[in-house]
Amino acid sequence: MNSDVRYIMDATKAHHELFKNSLPMIASENVTSPTVRRLIASDLGHRYAEGKVGHRYYQGCKYIDQIEAKAIELAKRLFDAEHVNVQPVSGVNANLAAFTALAEPRDLLISLDVPDGGHISHAKFSAAGIRGLRITTHPFDEKKMNVDADLMIKKILEVKPKVIVFGASLFLFPHPVKEARSVADEVGAKIVYDAAHVLGLIAGKRFQDPLREGADIATGPTHKSFPGPQGALILCKSDVADAVDNAVFPGTTSNHHLHHKAGLAVALAEMLTFGEDYAKQMVTNAQVLAQSLYDSGLDVLCKDSGFTQSHQIAFDVSKRGGGAKVASNLEKANIITNKNLLPWDDVNNPGDPSGIRLGTQELTRLGMKESEMKGIADLIKRIVIDEEKPERVKNDVISLRKDYQKVHYCFDGEGAYDLPFRW
Repeated sequence: MNSDVRYIMDATKAHHELFKNSLPMIASENVTSPTVRRLIASDLGHRYAEGKVGHRYYQGCKYIDQIEAKAIELAKRLFDAEHVNVQPVSGVNANLAAFTALAEPRDLLISLDVPDGGHISHAKFSAAGIRGLRITTHPFDEKKMNVDADLMIKKILEVKPKVIVFGASLFLFPHPVKEARSVADEVGAKIVYDAAHVLGLIAGKRFQDPLREGADIATGPTHKSFPGPQGALILCKSDVADAVDNAVFPGTTSNHHLHHKAGLAVALAEMLTFGEDYAKQMVTNAQVLAQSLYDSGLDVLCKDSGFTQSHQIAFDVSKRGGGAKVASNLEKANIITNKNLLPWDDVNNPGDPSGIRLGTQELTRLGMKESEMKGIADLIKRIVIDEEKPERVKNDVISLRKDYQKVHYCFDGEGAYDLPFRW
């Protein structure tokens, strides 16, 4: 075998071994079912299908049309959406399409500030800035880790934005969509809800329903709390459907990764069958983990609000070495997390923020429940509070993980990380 090929194969195999023996708690990741993984590896990944179902610019798309049409049908049913576009290849791509559909350069957008949990695509650094939008930020309540609804209404009436954006990277509680809807029409604004982190919770009816609460468009990557392949979709009202479709193609997307769309269709079918149980367990696990971490002495955010209503948890480690150090030590013990900006951090110094963000979606997908969350809290405590050597904790992490190697809440429960490596 060519040495370069062997290098890549060895690195990939090592990656699988790492995650097979780790506690994956990055809130923006998940693991797909074996059926989805087989579809991702199919010939669809070699093909092009520019255009809409039934109106392609290439030949050979007969079965691709069937797959995409089925994905749209399933998404409409799952989210009770008037219109669905499954072609965006990422969440940022979907947000850029939404902003393109609803606003012109120099229009004003209001969104959550990045240190308050907002995503970079809602800011000048990414999609909103690329579209040329002016940006102002929602008033934020640091104690509740949420948009201040009363101050938000006043600001919307004052500045008259063209687009009101909700959703966040650090997303613990539902956002005040209904309150914004009450004044949006008065100022001529549309509402975009970025469901990136909570799409699986919305599908499972365990979070707010943004379309019913007044959002005109909901975007969302399909690989976070929603356990599908990488990519995204857009849900919207029929009155903006044409603008959304044109903004996706030809506006911001050419070919749309057809193998991922086949995988998405299966993930949608899985969530129609198993989504409510999965979402309920995700939230329960997050709340139990948060309480256990708090009881162990960690500064978990939002105690007075029950810590979280999503799959996410955040805690402040500024007095325990900072987010970068803590995340690194946890990784040495095979606990995979990420450092995270908190509202009191300097946005210009994101390399060493105060916070750690955790997500329970992948552990839940692997079959873990409340008792495992309590055990994981103790493992984290041993590193962060007791300052035990991570290498010692690592053995206990591997021991805990060995019984959780299969994907749950899907039609087939085969190994989550097993791939046939052959030389």
